[in-house]
Amino acid sequence: MATRRVTRRFRRPVPPPAALRAPGARVEPPKPRAPQRGPVGVRTPVIEFRGVSKSYGRTDPAVEQATFTIERGEFVFLVGSTGSGKSTLMRLLIKELEPTEGHIRVAGHELAQIERGKVPFYRRNVGVVFQDFKLLPNRTVYDNVAYALSVTGQSRRQIRTKVPDVLRLTGLSTKLHHYPDQLSGGEQQRVSVARAFVNHPPLLLADEPTGNLDPETSIGIMQLLYRINRTGSTVVVATHDSGMVDKMRRRVIELDAGRIVRDEATGLYAARDETTREFAARLRADLASRPDVDRAAAMARPPIPPRAPASGPVEPRPAPRPAPGPRGRHDRSRTARGSSTPTIRPPRPDR
Repeated sequence: MATRRVTRRFRRPVPPPAALRAPGARVEPPKPRAPQRGPVGVRTPVIEFRGVSKSYGRTDPAVEQATFTIERGEFVFLVGSTGSGKSTLMRLLIKELEPTEGHIRVAGHELAQIERGKVPFYRRNVGVVFQDFKLLPNRTVYDNVAYALSVTGQSRRQIRTKVPDVLRLTGLSTKLHHYPDQLSGGEQQRVSVARAFVNHPPLLLADEPTGNLDPETSIGIMQLLYRINRTGSTVVVATHDSGMVDKMRRRVIELDAGRIVRDEATGLYAARDETTREFAARLRADLASRPDVDRAAAMARPPIPPRAPASGPVEPRPAPRPAPGPRGRHDRSRTARGSSTPTIRPPRPDR
């Protein structure tokens, strides 16, 4: 009969507390743990574009060689004229379009490697706010927001918990049973934002969220997006609202004819002139990146080149006219014969 070998494992002895130690006993210090290997502390960008281009047929490219990164928790504005490529970038991020060339990564994952059948699972982690709201007209506010949870397999208990919370955040707690045609444009946009954020996605995209709204309502929508950004979500907004961009002073990426022409950390809607301090800082950074350039020679003032001599004959300069004396007058009628200098009559005495 075969006997089974039993291996006993003994725990490592733990030193007794100080109250139970014998006087003069030596206690060995605990051995330090081996350091963990791997990229500890390295944060992966939420969005990463590397040389991305998108062309529609033989026409000019809608996006050309776009390269930028967006970190976790950033609030970014995409600005530019109509047709500059803002909406194309949004459609590339939700994988509605495929890039002609380049690489797009979202949270470290290559979008080109996501299969077609897994695209809906990827979009569950990306909230999208559309300009035309895209609400279900035959469903109430509560049902429109709950629909985004039901398609992802959330239970009824989770839906009853999450929907009132997000409606309270968006200021729609009193509009639960209203239909979209009973709401104003700003309230419909709030429903669209609530539906995009109910899953608490790490990335929220808003394509012209205030394009059809008045200025006061636009401020409320932007404040709502800012509160969502404070919860930890990365927010990317494509907009033409110059006043809102200038007030919020967040990161601005400007596109022109599909190319990124400006990327400022706290920028305005329109590019401003470079100050002397910014020019000096940019020049120092440029010189620091080029060690072969002599800094003293580059920062020194260039010498003024000497003027070239005139090729033709030099005409003599006319003699300067004499300045008149106090209360004096030129008497051109009485001049000395043979002299070109006029006689100056002395001032008349006051009578």
